[in-house]
Order: sequence, then C-alpha cells, then structure tokens
Amino acid sequence: MSKITCDMLMSVDGYAAGLNQRLEAPFGDGAHDVLTRWMFEAAEENAVELGRITAAGAFIMGRNMFDPARGDWDLTWTGWWGAEPPYRAPVFVLTHYPRESLTMEGGTTFHFVTGGITEALDRAKEAADGQSIDIAGGAATVNQYLAAGVIDELRLHVAPVLLGQGERLFTGVARTELVPIEVRHTRLVTHLRYDVKS
Repeated sequence: MSKITCDMLMSVDGYAAGLNQRLEAPFGDGAHDVLTRWMFEAAEENAVELGRITAAGAFIMGRNMFDPARGDWDLTWTGWWGAEPPYRAPVFVLTHYPRESLTMEGGTTFHFVTGGITEALDRAKEAADGQSIDIAGGAATVNQYLAAGVIDELRLHVAPVLLGQGERLFTGVARTELVPIEVRHTRLVTHLRYDVKS
C-alpha cells in the first residue's frame, strides 16, 4: 500500500506563495528567492531533503504548479522544468480542462485529471504500484488532501521569512494531530517532518 507524503516550501507565517503568481514570478511577488534559495544555493547541505522530494513513485500537483495560465491550455507549455523535469515518474495534474498526457525526457509523464482529488489519488496509487505518492503542491491542492485526511507524512521546508500575504497552507483544514518525526536546521531552511494522524 502506497504511503502518501507531502513536501511543501513555506514561510514561517505559513505562506507557500506570495501574491500575483505568474510566468515571471512562479511563487508570486517577493517569494521565489526566499522560499527556494536553499534548494539552489545550499543543495549539498540539503541533499537528503532534496532527494526525498523526488523519490516517490507518483506525484500529484495542482494546475498552477504546472502552468501559470488559467482556462484553455496553451499546448506549447510543457511545465516550469524544461525538457527533463525532476520527477522521473507519473505526475497527475489537477485541472478543469482536459489535455492529452505529456511525456517528457527522463521518465516524467504528466497526466491531466479533471475528476478531482479522489480520481487523481486513485490513478496515482495504480501508477505507483506500492511506492510512495507525493502531493507536490501548491497550497490549495495540499489543503484539499489534508482536509480529506489522506496524507500520511507531512514535510515542511520553512524559510526564515514572513511573507505577510499570499497563498496560505492549512486554510480550510480542520484540527489535525501531527506527530514530530524529525527537525533539521540548515543555513537557509528548517526541515520539519511529521506523521499525520487523521
């Protein structure tokens, strides 16, 4: 049976993105550099956590994590990651707009799911074949899966900044017990791991 994990970058005050997410600022105004800095400037120092983020057998993400646009698809857009995304596994993208699956270099295939979070999870479980499934984001997608009580392990990567506004994690999530597994601090981020008790 697949373990359901979730990795989220966030500010100390709980924001996973700032305001005005768009092509030029995927994480919104003032958020990209501070939330992702540890991944690029201190990759070696955070290698264990970076390895965990992409170690699942399948992934689920919201449309905004794949594409800055809304409405009908621009079929020339193939994601934020270039020709070879880091996932190397099936990725199920939640959307209201159908699109044919998109196979990329390195083993990543994006599948576009219009039937909601349950359909995406069922398809991810089948694709993962017993390996873990990671709910990759963004905050609205993670909040839906937390509210549904299906996430087993929550991994938060907390940047030392207060954003003050934006897309907040945990909105709409009822009381949920988290059991600490691990806390690890590096120069640019604090990594928190929890078992989620539903």
